[in-house]
Amino acid sequence: MHSPEEHAVDCVVAGAGVVGLAIARALAQKGRDVLVLEATGLVGSDTSARNSEVIHAGLYYAPGTLKARLCVEGREALYAYCEARGIPHRRTGKLIVATSPAETDKLAAINAHAHACGVTDLQPLSGAEARALEPALNAEAALLSPSTGIIDSHALMLALRGDLEDCGGMIAFNAPILSGEATARGIVLDIGGPEPMRLSCASFINAAGHGAVPLARSIAGLPERAIPPAYFCKGSYFTLSGRAPFSRLIYPVPEQAGLGVHLTLDLGGQARFGPDTEWIDAPDYAVDPRRGDVFYAAIRRYWPALPDGALNPAYAGIRPKIVPAGAPAADFRIDGPAEHGVAGLVQLFGIESPGLTASLAIGDLVAEKLG
Repeated sequence: MHSPEEHAVDCVVAGAGVVGLAIARALAQKGRDVLVLEATGLVGSDTSARNSEVIHAGLYYAPGTLKARLCVEGREALYAYCEARGIPHRRTGKLIVATSPAETDKLAAINAHAHACGVTDLQPLSGAEARALEPALNAEAALLSPSTGIIDSHALMLALRGDLEDCGGMIAFNAPILSGEATARGIVLDIGGPEPMRLSCASFINAAGHGAVPLARSIAGLPERAIPPAYFCKGSYFTLSGRAPFSRLIYPVPEQAGLGVHLTLDLGGQARFGPDTEWIDAPDYAVDPRRGDVFYAAIRRYWPALPDGALNPAYAGIRPKIVPAGAPAADFRIDGPAEHGVAGLVQLFGIESPGLTASLAIGDLVAEKLG
């Protein structure tokens, strides 16, 4: 059996999720010759298709982190891109709700924290002011985030793909990367699927989401210290039968592993609740209907009139964590040659929320790291 013929390309991006596509677009628009390798037959079939489709304001991340900076930069870039390209989206606004007097002090801390991250448009509301906006709400007090919104993530990915292809870039589907090696002439990759091949590239961007850590481990010549561990935190979503009496997104005061069981809306007005947090050993997207049982009590803290039996299992997403349960939240890892010493290589690890919001800013940062 002969080995596949080796081909040379300028730039390879692993992963055609929203972040991989944004990176490929940014590189192609800088004149790079870009090939995206996607292991499945679709764009954005994993993390990018299994989230809340929220454009985040950037309230919660540690000041000075990549998450904080890229969320704020990415949010503004994303709204402008949606307007320019006609991508369905809406600035719904979001209410962060304190449902007991004990939680009201936390709102002030969230507001101060958001200011430190460059988010200066939050509006403190009394319970009465919050209920004037959303009469079905139970609230002692709230914060209004006017720059939070929602987006059609699939339309976004179609637009990014179109921009990439307009600049001469390409996507190869069903093209998993089996292994590779960092060499003096660049990264050499062994590609599986129906058309196996070897590719050598001057620049390689590992934006494979859940597959980023195992992909990094499969490439010989990368320093072990440059590869974090991988953990999986599942979040299940439930949809509401009928229409919710809310026009804004409703979030409780955050909990340790996530933002609590919040209410988001899609562009058709359908309400969904979640995600919860469930640490698992390997990706598993099945939704256990029994997990909905605890949703009712959590939701009724801010929406007491939620009817019995109104929640239906919808879908699950998995946060690609790089720290275990109970550890402080990790920042995005976007490691270029300055971090690991391998020329032409950028690796992205732990790109969970706000990865969708930050995607355009992430693309620009990766292009900058590669010169």
